[in-house]
Amino acid sequence: MSDDPVMLRPVAEDDLPVLERFLVDPESTGPFQWHGWSDPGRWRRRWAEDGLLGEDGGQLMVVAGADRLGFVAWRKVVTSRTSYCWNIGAQLLPEARGRGAGTRAQRLLVRHLFACTPVVRLEADTETGNTAEQRALEKCGFVREGVQRSLVFRDGQWRDVVRYGLLRDDVRPD
Repeated sequence: MSDDPVMLRPVAEDDLPVLERFLVDPESTGPFQWHGWSDPGRWRRRWAEDGLLGEDGGQLMVVAGADRLGFVAWRKVVTSRTSYCWNIGAQLLPEARGRGAGTRAQRLLVRHLFACTPVVRLEADTETGNTAEQRALEKCGFVREGVQRSLVFRDGQWRDVVRYGLLRDDVRPD
């Protein structure tokens, strides 16, 4: 991995094979994200529609210099007839994990979403066993709000998920 700073940028067409790895290679997703085979053309179709940047969510590449490390994503969660929040997540390639890149990428995504959208709440979910992601979210300022029991089916069983939240007023300037 490059010593360059971690940055986010829009997905380019030549990034699509990297994203497709997460749909066809269980080793790329890591132990908490493999939910079975998925349509490998999904990314390409969505990229052709809107560059993976839509009104209801999006994806950005996580990069350090010329190295593609993975992606961050957000999706709209409608909370009432007149309001919504964003649910965010990050997925890094195996070679990019464990070095703080995911935490940095999520901090950048938090800044982007609060600067460019009117939401006052971001949320994130992760399996209770994914302590690395829980630490990363807490480093970004997210607050653990509770456990949702048997929310995700993965690897033949139902898994509990920890919900985290971050409000616009919670964000501290660097």
